[in-house]
Amino acid sequence: MKISIGILSFALLISCATKKADQSTLINPKNNPEGVKGSIVEGIDIQNNSSVIDKFSDADKIEKIMIFLASDELQGRDSGSEGIAKAADFIEGIFESNHVVPYFSSFKDTLSNFDKTAYNVVGFVEGNDKNLKNEFIVIGAHYDHIGILNPEGGDQIANGANDNASGTTTVLELARYFGNSKTNKRSLIFALFSAEEKGLLGSKHLANKLKERELSLYAMLNFEMVGVPLADKDYLMYVTGYEASNLAKISNTYINEKLIGFLPTAKKFNLFQRSDNYPFHLEFNVPSQTFCTFDFTNFDHYHKVSDENELMDFEHMAEVVNKMIPVLEGISNTATQEIKYN
Repeated sequence: MKISIGILSFALLISCATKKADQSTLINPKNNPEGVKGSIVEGIDIQNNSSVIDKFSDADKIEKIMIFLASDELQGRDSGSEGIAKAADFIEGIFESNHVVPYFSSFKDTLSNFDKTAYNVVGFVEGNDKNLKNEFIVIGAHYDHIGILNPEGGDQIANGANDNASGTTTVLELARYFGNSKTNKRSLIFALFSAEEKGLLGSKHLANKLKERELSLYAMLNFEMVGVPLADKDYLMYVTGYEASNLAKISNTYINEKLIGFLPTAKKFNLFQRSDNYPFHLEFNVPSQTFCTFDFTNFDHYHKVSDENELMDFEHMAEVVNKMIPVLEGISNTATQEIKYN
């Protein structure tokens, strides 16, 4: 999410230094056959057992992904760097392990609007209904961050745990669910964007490319900074552009609780235009919004080297995944065009 330093100075406190994650626990993206992948609980019909969905993701699964994505090994995941290339390989491995196939000729789609070699990683789960599978839902997050900073000594790596390894992990867990369950009637594109930090370039590239191919987009759901809970709210997440569409209302209906609420600060700072949902809104004019739990009071480490895994709430992140599963199933399976701009 692109938030100016001036805006943040209005709301954020000075960050404190945190210790690095134990590098001995890092996941090797090429040689880790377990841990971050695996099929759904065998022998249970997920579509008819909500208790399985409630515990599909858990803190351990989330942590294993986050430990790698926010590790020093990736050097802050700056677009075009060796570190983010390792992240792309890691994402591709999770897709492959969970029956998510490339949407294009390969998972890695090279950006056409960035001066270094950078990739979106784009996977696909085809819808299972002949009447709906040609309508698409894009589920996205950016996996890049700002790389190496230059403070006077000490930590120099902006690991970007909350921004946006957290959103990336959420998308990967949702891809793991739908890649194995195949419960979606509409087709799902899982897109991890590069170069968001350079001006939403990855999402601009993909939105333009899909528009040129005349893709029928039903909705775009983006996940950004979901690593820590909202402070003193009676809802789990908010969506940017809350009043622009009925996405929040529909989401709450499918989960049968107040999952999504309205955050006035998000409207004040126009966060709707500051993340990867926005290019899809511009190209397709369908509900394209970002789900977030950063509320300007609960996290003061934005774009700092202190944005580390030690600050993340993995139980909270698992709850986000598990509660979004029935929401996405509802959105993907309802025959009528329920989601719309107001």
